[in-house]
Amino acid sequence: MHFSDRIKAMQTSPIRRLLPFSDEAKKAGKKVYHLNIGQPDIKTPDGYFEAVRSFKVDTVAYAASQGRDDLRDAIVEYYRAWDIPFERGDVYITNGGSEALWFAVMTICDPGDELLVPEPFYANYNAFAQSALARLVPIPTKAENGFHLPPAQVIEKMITPKTRAIWISNPGNPTGAVYTASELEAITALAKKHDIYIIADEVYREFTYDGEKFTSAGHMKDALDRVIMVDSVSKRFSACGARVGCVAIKNKEFMAQVLKLCQGRLCVSTLEQVGAAALYKTPKSYLEEVNREYKARRDVLYSALKGMDGVVCEEPKGAFYVMVKMPVDDAEKFIIWMLGNYDVNGETMMGAPGNGFYAPGAERGKDEMRLAYVLKKEDLVKAMNVLKGALAAYPGRVEAIKA
Repeated sequence: MHFSDRIKAMQTSPIRRLLPFSDEAKKAGKKVYHLNIGQPDIKTPDGYFEAVRSFKVDTVAYAASQGRDDLRDAIVEYYRAWDIPFERGDVYITNGGSEALWFAVMTICDPGDELLVPEPFYANYNAFAQSALARLVPIPTKAENGFHLPPAQVIEKMITPKTRAIWISNPGNPTGAVYTASELEAITALAKKHDIYIIADEVYREFTYDGEKFTSAGHMKDALDRVIMVDSVSKRFSACGARVGCVAIKNKEFMAQVLKLCQGRLCVSTLEQVGAAALYKTPKSYLEEVNREYKARRDVLYSALKGMDGVVCEEPKGAFYVMVKMPVDDAEKFIIWMLGNYDVNGETMMGAPGNGFYAPGAERGKDEMRLAYVLKKEDLVKAMNVLKGALAAYPGRVEAIKA
């Protein structure tokens, strides 16, 4: 049977493809601490559930393809509080931030086009680019300088006639990097000079630590016609299953093209949009408390990692992830081994293999793992205890191989 080149070019998710091994561990009676996926255990605000429960209509009808006006207006008000001047017509509702990213890529890319992206990057960027038969061109970053961008002249040398956008996650998934205002200004200047877009994935906007100041691509006021903003309620309000996001830009021509995709999938769930609109009325104190909690979790995780022999990582300044270099032959093999062969009092843990956060075909990240500090502190302590013991016991530990 025939399969399209598009689907054959796509890879499976490195975040989810090992779930069968965790399922087997659970069937064997083990408790698995899931640090492989950004699914927080933070409580979703009650307003979401109350809004859904109180929504009474005779018929649950299609919503507008662009999204419900009350939700779009709520998002506009949210952006204005961040000094980002969007209006209702600049914002379309999507099925999570994932669909917004896919819409952005499908709107600007032809087969063979290129997207520059700081590496390592969110693993599903590969899938979104591959579905458009576009190519991700990695911008190299280094852990030792917090995964910040290289100088503008380095990035400019990578721009070709096929380049359609510079694609950033800020704060970064999986690195936790928070880009400075000067970094945003530098890539904005490049985007204007070469007439390309900036895809700005800012779903972790509220989560910066240690006094780091967040600068949005939406603050680049002279380039808002080329800043494709992608957002979501998933992480901000701990509502990952709601699947409500948005794509926003001050460019009517771009939005007219995106509308075709919105209409092609009809609409986002009416009930989920009702709940999401209520989420944007959540008191600011909720986000402040969540920020403090994630910082405390970051501190627990990072402190434990720094105490492990052979482990290398830098302290993340935003989001809720950290990339960890480990003394193992292959991180994916190690995770599978740990799930099947190692536990502490019937408990084990799971991370996401690091190579999936790099461009396809690269050997980079083979000995790395992304950890999400989305569990309560006492669970993170237990998970780190498992990891420390597993690294010591793993037969593929690098020192053993070298010996």
